[in-house]
Amino acid sequence: MTTDMGATLRGLKVVSFESRRAREMAELIRRYGGEPVLAPSMREVALGENRAALDFLPELEAGEFDVVILMTGVGTRTLNQALLTRYPQEKIVAALQKARLVARGPKPVAALKELGLTPWLSAPEPNTWCEVLSVLDAAAAIAGKRMAVQEYGVPNPELVAGLKQRGAEVKTIAIYRWALPEDLGPLRSAIQQILRGDADVALFTNGAQVDHVFRIAAEETAEDRLRSACENLAIGSVGPICTQVLEKYGLKPDIEPAHPKMGALLAEVAASAPAVLTAKRRDRK
Repeated sequence: MTTDMGATLRGLKVVSFESRRAREMAELIRRYGGEPVLAPSMREVALGENRAALDFLPELEAGEFDVVILMTGVGTRTLNQALLTRYPQEKIVAALQKARLVARGPKPVAALKELGLTPWLSAPEPNTWCEVLSVLDAAAAIAGKRMAVQEYGVPNPELVAGLKQRGAEVKTIAIYRWALPEDLGPLRSAIQQILRGDADVALFTNGAQVDHVFRIAAEETAEDRLRSACENLAIGSVGPICTQVLEKYGLKPDIEPAHPKMGALLAEVAASAPAVLTAKRRDRK
């Protein structure tokens, strides 16, 4: 990856709440000259024996679903791994081929490709549930259809409601859920650093990160103080879904890239954060 040498985070402390790709995020921050403050905020927890996932394959084989919507690459792979505990890979692929597959963007497309499958439809950027509905609307493929939705850590009631309003019968398949990390030390420390005014940038790459940050702040009765302290930061959101969750907590991100990817977020933040901070801190004097 190349970086724009005119963009810089030099001298700035950048808090990242990314978990799975924390090291990659730290390296990106350093490339732009910033000082990373890593505060992993999530871990994926498999849903026990995952009855819903195991029952999904015989339902597919029986032709109970016309359309399967795959929301994430990790979820698609985890679903396959859960099914592999009971069924051979060929049986899983054959069952998936009985339904029309819809992917919410490139990550589930890549996961399907690993299985030798190509989705019928793929939602364009910014790869939100709105684009999923749009491509289905354009294909006239909702009314009267039986649909399965692979959830991805948290439910997506807006998508489910949109499908039902258009006449679909919907079943959700929960593959995993988000939990707080086992070691909360780095997350608590980063929140305190923000509260002290000892941070410059906060990066959010998943809406659940926002929920977890404010959950920990609430345990210390510091929600309002955290919200106020964030007004002195340059806040970066990876994309529209994450932005919606930030706005739920009263925060408006300063920077959101045109392409909802981690590298694009860092490039935009490096290009814009210094000016954002100058303007914000001047206004608060």
